[in-house]
Amino acid sequence: MNRDPFGTLRKALWIGGAPWTGKSTVARLLAERHGLTTYHHDDRDRPGAQLPDDLPAADQLTVMMTEFGDRFRGALDDLRALTSPRPVVAEGRGLRPELVAPLVDSPGRMVVLVPTELFRQHQLRHRPDAPAIPEQRTRLTRDRMLAAHAVRAARDLGIRVIEIDGRLDPAGVTDVVAEHFHAYLDAGVSGR
Repeated sequence: MNRDPFGTLRKALWIGGAPWTGKSTVARLLAERHGLTTYHHDDRDRPGAQLPDDLPAADQLTVMMTEFGDRFRGALDDLRALTSPRPVVAEGRGLRPELVAPLVDSPGRMVVLVPTELFRQHQLRHRPDAPAIPEQRTRLTRDRMLAAHAVRAARDLGIRVIEIDGRLDPAGVTDVVAEHFHAYLDAGVSGR
């Protein structure tokens, strides 16, 4: 399906980036505040989750990037079929800048959230779903590489990168993202 009968892709806002940066929470809060429909891309399935631990991080990243491209086509079909009268905010680590950029009329329709290294270390110490160390060292290296790739691609494409350092709570990060998207949120709420 290549048609976009409801113009969903053209009007969507996109939040991509690295794991553990609050993408889902920010999208949910943004949707609640501004009457948006949320699309959680990573809920479809988790590429790379079943990769063998002994596969080097660079090889895992290569596999994941291929899977992201394949899954993105499915996400586009989902979004094209979405009949919500409200604008959509799509979020997920698989929403890569290089995949989204060709779809949007402005790089301002996307943000990329990435953790600082200090925040990543904090998350490892405090999140209940954090991977065990050293058993998941390869996964952590792969996730760092994934974040670095997203940052490079975003900057090359003029897409804003927001570093998550833990100083702002989820509501504060949502404020920053809402300010970035303000022109689109104002237009979506007023129906212009």
